[in-house]
Amino acid sequence: MIPDWLLPILFAAIAFVYASVGFGGGSSYLALLALAAIPFQEMRLAALICNIIVVGGGTLIFFQNRQVDFRKILPLVAVSVPAAYLGAKMRISQETFFHLLGASLLLAAALLWFQPQRREENLESKPQPVRDGFLGGAIGWLSGMVGIGGGIFLSPVLHFFRWDTARKIAATASVFILVNSISGIAGQLSHLPPGINWSRITLLGAAVLVGGQLGSRVSAGRFNPVLIRRWTAVLVFVAGLEAVLK
Repeated sequence: MIPDWLLPILFAAIAFVYASVGFGGGSSYLALLALAAIPFQEMRLAALICNIIVVGGGTLIFFQNRQVDFRKILPLVAVSVPAAYLGAKMRISQETFFHLLGASLLLAAALLWFQPQRREENLESKPQPVRDGFLGGAIGWLSGMVGIGGGIFLSPVLHFFRWDTARKIAATASVFILVNSISGIAGQLSHLPPGINWSRITLLGAAVLVGGQLGSRVSAGRFNPVLIRRWTAVLVFVAGLEAVLK
């Protein structure tokens, strides 16, 4: 069991690593909160709030570096936002939640690790709104159910389709996580339990703010997609195993 004093340190470290590839870290936050025996519904809320804090700053940095292509992102988020809201409103048992989360993370880890190498100039730049809308809706719905932003699922799929450069995919994942996390929180508000520990959530939010800002700046200046992707795959795999065992 993880003591409360150690959680902010671990959250800051996770935020640093995930922010460097445009992710929020929600999957690993959930795994740590499970080890700390945090109540089930508070876990999902805390993870989404931390997601927003991390990717909010990261999205701004990506935007300043002109890595955000809103024309291509729009079909993804237009469908994912309502889907994430509906997924978050669904009432599922704790056992179902951990089974679903664990299976999803193990799949995401495999996609990240075995993602084929490709040349950056060999890209598919033409938008495909129907396909992207379907992907955004499916990933948004799943993300709303498990309480993460969905970038960990979206990023490897976009790489598979050669959607854009590695940096622009990271920026897209960051925007995707931001809007889906907000939508997921909105969906959870209708059935939040009493006794939420807001002091703990505030402390964890401050920790990921520091780690996330540092990680985003590493990404913007010295991006190494292969190394960071492999590290992320290991983290996601460990989180998936923990969720299944939990």
